[in-house]
Amino acid sequence: MTGSQSPPATPDMADPDVTQGDSPALVVEGVTVRFGGVTALKDVSFTVAPGTIHALIGPNGAGKSTCFNVISGVYRCQSGRIRLGDIDITGIRPHKLSGMGLGRAFQSLALSLHSTVLDNVMLGRHARTKSGFLGSGLRMPWVVKERRRHAERAVEICEFVGIGHALHKPVGALPYGDAKRVDIARALATEPRVLMLDEPAAGMNAAETAVISQTIRNVRASLGISVLLVEHDMGLVMGIADQVTVLDFGSVVADGSPAQVQSDPDVIRAYLGAEEAEGAEEAESGPGSPSAAHQDDNGSDRRDQEPAR
Repeated sequence: MTGSQSPPATPDMADPDVTQGDSPALVVEGVTVRFGGVTALKDVSFTVAPGTIHALIGPNGAGKSTCFNVISGVYRCQSGRIRLGDIDITGIRPHKLSGMGLGRAFQSLALSLHSTVLDNVMLGRHARTKSGFLGSGLRMPWVVKERRRHAERAVEICEFVGIGHALHKPVGALPYGDAKRVDIARALATEPRVLMLDEPAAGMNAAETAVISQTIRNVRASLGISVLLVEHDMGLVMGIADQVTVLDFGSVVADGSPAQVQSDPDVIRAYLGAEEAEGAEEAESGPGSPSAAHQDDNGSDRRDQEPAR
């Protein structure tokens, strides 16, 4: 993979300035979201257990992105609640959640393409910066020391995800796979206890996907944090997830281990449609690669997209 590095196997990434401990459970309880007359989520419940990799999957339009946006405070739910450990985080704004242990990387690159990799990752340290406008403007000694400490931590994170070679390059000059890892690095810079990854392997080739897969494993192994990911690459999902929740038309149709979900009739029906699912069941075949199976010859999905919000 040109211009890329593989992340180290299981490096020590503990930040001495952040209290380490068990990751809190992320609990979604009975969440319902409506956009006008459209119900995007209906009574959705699942739990991301501490220290696990939990995948949220489903056909396009199933409500995955809406669910992510509710958890991360972008959308408000009409009913239900979300808990991070013992704390009710329902409706808390995103900038506050980042300081409470919830980090998120986005499906579309939300990066400053003309800024360097290091500067982009440093943005993730903002929630942990104590210096204010006046102190920064006067370049007080303790402010300079704090910035140096945050920069050192940002470099560690970049090296961890395999982009240490590109610290001073503008993000816009990087290969797509490396740019996606910059987004993950910025999310890690907030020192999350639960990391949300929205389609981390989208648009990647097989080699880049393998690197991202190992990076996610390393995040869990090194920090012991939980990972909640939305992903259409079923090979990646079934290879790294401990638990899988499947959405269809805004409702949970299955929740279990990858093996349980693969053979669930409701999951097969959601991806293949009723007639094809019946044929698959008669042939006693599993869902194979659901992400490809529910697309037509042109690669388009059988569903409409979720409401743009």
